[in-house]
Amino acid sequence: MERDIHFVTGVYEDEDVLLQAITQVRSSGIKIHEVYSPYPVHGIDDYLGYKRSKLPIAAFLFGLLGITLALTMQFYMMGFDWPMIIGGKDNAPLPSFIPVTFEITVLLASFGMVGVFMVSTNLKPWAQPRIFDLRITDDKHVMAIDIANNSAMELTKIEEILKSSGASEVNKKSFE
Repeated sequence: MERDIHFVTGVYEDEDVLLQAITQVRSSGIKIHEVYSPYPVHGIDDYLGYKRSKLPIAAFLFGLLGITLALTMQFYMMGFDWPMIIGGKDNAPLPSFIPVTFEITVLLASFGMVGVFMVSTNLKPWAQPRIFDLRITDDKHVMAIDIANNSAMELTKIEEILKSSGASEVNKKSFE
């Protein structure tokens, strides 16, 4: 039965206790899989040691691609492919290209960010979500610890550390 267990979860009642528990658990050498909370907890990513997201860089690059494609498309269509003189203006007037350029930039940046986010977080339409505790959407904070990533430490020792860090419950969870 013990080898079928994949995760140990600690259930916390208060976010302040959770933040102190994260520090205590990480300092004891345990690698935390994830922490789930019913609402955003300010500063939790610093406590977990997460690095800054690279999503803004992807947004900038996709926006740059949008600007390039929009301007190239409009200059080609209005300047070379089918030049039209409208109201005595230039064939390719840059100020009239600004609205279309802005819209295509926003479109490509947003689609690109969604795509990068889904790839980087491994979200797939056919994936089954791992729900560690149903109360994480209500009023409990849950810290999940993957046993495979902490194989050097015994299961009972991990449970003791979670209990001593302020967890109101310590549960074992397996997924198929």
